[in-house]
Amino acid sequence: MPNKLGLLLLVICISDRPLTCEKNEHKDTDQNSIAEEKSVEPLLRENPRRFVIFPIQYPDIWKMYKQAQASFWTVEEVDLSKDLAHWDRLKPDEKHFISHVLAFFAASDGIVNENLVERFSQEVQLPEARFFYGFQILIENIHSEMYSLLINTYIRDSKEREYLFNAIQTMACVRRKAAWALQWISDKKSTFGERLVAFAAVEGIFFSGSFAAIYWLKKRGLMPGLTYSNELISRDEGLHCNFACLLFSHIVKKPSEDRVRTLSEFLMEALPVDLIGMNSALMKQYIEFVADRLLVDLGLDKVYLSENPFDFMESISLEGKTNFFEKRVAEYQRFGVMSNMDCEFTLDADF
Repeated sequence: MPNKLGLLLLVICISDRPLTCEKNEHKDTDQNSIAEEKSVEPLLRENPRRFVIFPIQYPDIWKMYKQAQASFWTVEEVDLSKDLAHWDRLKPDEKHFISHVLAFFAASDGIVNENLVERFSQEVQLPEARFFYGFQILIENIHSEMYSLLINTYIRDSKEREYLFNAIQTMACVRRKAAWALQWISDKKSTFGERLVAFAAVEGIFFSGSFAAIYWLKKRGLMPGLTYSNELISRDEGLHCNFACLLFSHIVKKPSEDRVRTLSEFLMEALPVDLIGMNSALMKQYIEFVADRLLVDLGLDKVYLSENPFDFMESISLEGKTNFFEKRVAEYQRFGVMSNMDCEFTLDADF
């Protein structure tokens, strides 16, 4: 049987059952334990040196910040000139699916940022982690701008655009997912570790099905601007999820079976991927594969033991990373991002 931490993640996966949002309560967690957490956890303990980054105390966290910095991009780099012609040739069901996925993403990135600003970046006392969170906030802003630009480009009707931009209010499925994520931001009883897992699941599991669906469009040779931006954003979100797992490894008192409630009534609704010609059963298997991968990254055992049914996810992702870094190799060499991070003298550097 998986422990409760595992179950917290397992319930955030595709299911045929309806999605409901239950108030997150922790009867066995009180203010004393939260205060104790701040005194025990190195991540949260008051740090008078938090205003200065050197000398680096956590090189693994600093390295991940530099990885994020090296992957910076802007919306101006995404060419949408061919997308409209493709959009006009899509079937109504395909347009419906894509527009609703974009609306979900546009709203979700704002929620992720709200958590970073309101909670995580204030709670965590390590300057290396604060550097990462500061950069993540910038990148989430770029994601939000990108999704809004995509909606603005594809959707010509002003009323439909307004409907999509206000998805949290207008779309029940987005509203329920948003409510679940927002409750973790306002929750004053959950430990930092529990909330860290919750938002790792948001970026690692919530988004994965939609990313795969857009990758599927690239396999069909459709929407090059949309699919390229999807590659960049999915890479960023993967790094953000990895960072959450890295911070989790630094937590001394990790959430135990008693401290993490099973959110058994909250199950992710199956994406209607059949609208774009994908197999719904394989999508469900893919989400299980992603959930297992996150469990392993958090130091837990796999539960679903599902294989990745989408080979194109690996090949397209690798191709996208290769193209991205090829385009920027001169930039990286010029600015020296990710090179010699230990600030050591070396005789074998590339000039």
